[in-house]
Amino acid sequence: MSVERLDHVNIVTDDLAASARFFADALGLKICDPPAPLTPDQAQWMQNDQGVYVLHLNSADCPRAFDRPMPKGNTGPIHHVALKCTDYDGIAARINALGIEKQTADIPSIGLRQIFFHDPNGVLLELNFFEG
Repeated sequence: MSVERLDHVNIVTDDLAASARFFADALGLKICDPPAPLTPDQAQWMQNDQGVYVLHLNSADCPRAFDRPMPKGNTGPIHHVALKCTDYDGIAARINALGIEKQTADIPSIGLRQIFFHDPNGVLLELNFFEG
């Protein structure tokens, strides 16, 4: 047995529609309805261009198999979520057009460019763009 890759990240939000729109606008993810028994007013799954559901967004009142308290403005012990991406210039332009405050970093020794910003729920996102 081995871990193959990150499957998805789940974010609990007080404003499901706004969070879904944020990820669609900022990252170009497609908003999709969740599988039953969940309903679109409880959850939205965000799909990339390859059809992979990378983010699961849940309303604060969405039923969960395992629940924990969600302190406002704190992602708990998770510091950030990192996503491997392509098209640095395109995504940077989208984020700039939305007026999202961001920081960038370049690590030439490994051919990495990064963009950091927060989603509407306070989750720190790290976008990684590897050259070559």
